[in-house]
Amino acid sequence: MTEVARQGRVARAGVRARTGVREGLKRARHGLALAVQAGLAAGIAWFLAHDVFGRPSPFFAPIAAVITLASSVGQRARRTAELVLGVAIGIGIGDALILLIGSGPWQIGLIVLLAVVVATAVGGGTPLVVQSASSAVLVATLTSSTGLPWTRFFDALVGGGVGLAVMTVLLPLNPLNVVRRAADPALRALADGLHEIGTGMAERNRDTIGDALSHLRGAETSFAAFSAAVSAARENVAFAPARWRSRGALALYVDGANHITYALRNCRVMSRRADTALGDDEPIPEVLAVSVGLLGDAVELLRQEWAKGVEPVAARERALRAAAECGQAYEEGVGFSGGVIVAQVRTAATDILRASGVDYAEAPRLVRRAVGRPHSSRRRPSSRSALGHPPT
Repeated sequence: MTEVARQGRVARAGVRARTGVREGLKRARHGLALAVQAGLAAGIAWFLAHDVFGRPSPFFAPIAAVITLASSVGQRARRTAELVLGVAIGIGIGDALILLIGSGPWQIGLIVLLAVVVATAVGGGTPLVVQSASSAVLVATLTSSTGLPWTRFFDALVGGGVGLAVMTVLLPLNPLNVVRRAADPALRALADGLHEIGTGMAERNRDTIGDALSHLRGAETSFAAFSAAVSAARENVAFAPARWRSRGALALYVDGANHITYALRNCRVMSRRADTALGDDEPIPEVLAVSVGLLGDAVELLRQEWAKGVEPVAARERALRAAAECGQAYEEGVGFSGGVIVAQVRTAATDILRASGVDYAEAPRLVRRAVGRPHSSRRRPSSRSALGHPPT
């Protein structure tokens, strides 16, 4: 290996190391709030169970508090309550049966069986069943058979209650930060996918459009996480007075999440139809490719404006420009698939307007007006700006 090559490898390794350190610090910063919550909840749970209620070794209290916090990040209040109940049920059943029948392989099996049956009978979902079974196993394998009945069950209730109190009242996570982190990858994936579709149409490249469709399908996971974060944040704000001031900025995400998900679905239909148009050798006017790129710009602007907590005026303007450009495609001539693409652009533009806060009836009216506006009355954007180079 030459000296130049060796230096190059060392330089690349250094870059990777620095990048890894930065990413690690970023993850640690995002996890710091949860760590503080868990430490506070564990300390309070032990204090209440040991010093207030007089339990000599209430180690299940801090365990239940930490399990509640760690398992309920991004989940809704009902699922969090199930986690608390599941831990308590498992510990209670395990405690009672060990006192009656002792411990051993068949006793552990019976304890888990009964914990799952009880958790299912009370109508619990998967979180309650899993926590009941795992808590029962913990009791059966790691604790002795001495002690009063239901003591550890009581510890679990104390710890679970403290965990809920910390996460909703005493030290709630900032729901706006949680939603922003969940929304960012979803919106980036949608914007990038639209820019890829526009580029593929302009270059008549089916491979590019196929890649775009794959990326948009892969974005389903990010959008599901975004939707779950919005639901959890809505409840977090409702129960945590300290976070009520976040309601205004959070409303942008809450009101727009469903509509931006609709836009994702419409854009996947658009990408499939674009592939069909190229396969059938249909004409694709340049303005149609430009309009799809403008939709990508609109989504990117929406992401930026939501992150800043401002009204997404620029995103609305760009979505309407996309609608105006696609209307010109009819004048230049499109085939059947091209007509479907025009319709999908109009629908996606309406979705983006709705996500930006435009009224249900007003959004389609604005799109219709933009499509019908004479093309000479608007300035045509450059292809470079529309296809993959959104403004900052």
